[in-house]
This record gives sequence, structure tokens and C-alpha cells, in this order.
Amino acid sequence: MKIALIGYGKMGKTIEQIALDRGHEIVLKIDISNQADLTVENLKKADVAIEFTIPKSAVANYKLCFEAGTPVVSGTTGWLEHKEEVEQLMKAKNGTFFYASNFSLGVNLFFALNKKLAKLMAGREGYDVSMVEVHHTQKLDAPSGTAISLAEDLFENYPAKTSWTLEAPKSAEQMHIEAIREGQVPGIHRIKYESEVDHILIEHDAKSRHGFALGAVLAAEYSHDKKGMLNMNDLLNL
Repeated sequence: MKIALIGYGKMGKTIEQIALDRGHEIVLKIDISNQADLTVENLKKADVAIEFTIPKSAVANYKLCFEAGTPVVSGTTGWLEHKEEVEQLMKAKNGTFFYASNFSLGVNLFFALNKKLAKLMAGREGYDVSMVEVHHTQKLDAPSGTAISLAEDLFENYPAKTSWTLEAPKSAEQMHIEAIREGQVPGIHRIKYESEVDHILIEHDAKSRHGFALGAVLAAEYSHDKKGMLNMNDLLNL
């Protein structure tokens, strides 16, 4: 499979190595030094594009992939206010768009666990729920896209909370998310239900970028011959 890498930072380089180890070919590598090479013509050389960039450029990158007819797998977060626009553009071009806020297989199992625990805790008196997420200092968005996904899944299954805040909650319906940026932490997410007598804690702690990068390559392998909006639930059959 021929892969275009849009974004060639630490994650892009890890994705490249895994893709090569799995027998794929990298036909295009885009970083800040050669953005002029990100063209429809060049994207057409690839069977699939893997996009890990920044929020302000992500949507334009997706549009180019749709124009080229190249399926795109993206892990960029912080652009979701444009999600409806992107989906409409993808459908208009009969394209393929695989998006995940986190490509780690373990994190996506953690998503399922979060939903299950929220259902179990719904209606239990005396508990309050909060979240902590920790990432490296280079991460630009806060809270993380993974934390937002976890929060949204929790709200669907735990009616006592309806929104999140990085500040002190102003109402019982708000859930506090503490976003910590320190060192080179790949990613930690903790969800805690606390009462006067105990607390219940679930946590995912990533050891390296490898799990995220492997998931992105698996997503590319899965999506290159498919159409429409895809996500990790499709890949993992959750």
C-alpha cells in the first residue's frame, strides 16, 4: 500500500517506521519545510493519507485529500467545530474519512470501559465524577481530544453531568477536567468517581507513541478500500 504522510513530526516518523515494517511504501512526506508539495496531484499517488498536523491546517488538508480521491486517516484534534462541514465535503466527493481522537487500541477499549462504568454509576447517590489528563508540553490543545471523547461518552450514559469545564465547576451538572502539561508524557487519562467513603478510579497510561502510531497504520489498512465516515469502533468491531 502506498501511503502519504501529512505531518512528519515525532508521530509521523513513528508511523513511517511501522508502515515500512509492515511492508508499505511512503510516497509523500509533508512537513513545515515542503508544504507546497501537498497537492492533489501528489496525493493521487497514494492509496491512503495519514494526517497528524495541527487544528488550523487539518480541514484544508482533508479537502485536498477529498479532491484527490485519496482516503484520509486523521488523528489531529481541536478542529471538531468543522466536523459537519468536513462530513458534507467528504460525501460530496464520495470520499473516505477515518477519524479518531486516539488511535491506541488500548485507549479505545478504555472508551468502552468508560461507557460501561458510567452506566453502572448512573443514579448512584453520593458520587461525583471528575477527570485528569496529562500530556507532554508540546501538546497544543487542552483538554485533549481523547479527554473530550471520554467526557462526551460519559455524558451520554451518566445524566447527572452534561458539560465539562477546565475551571472550578459552576454547577453540579459540570464535570471538572484537569489538563496537565509536563515533560514528555505520551498520554494519561484518569476518570474518578468519588464519595465520602470511597472512590472508583479507571486509568489508561500510554507508555510510548508506538501504540498510537500502530493504530493509525491499522486504520489506513482498514480504510483504503472503503467509503464514508469511519472510526475505531468500525476497525475494532466494538
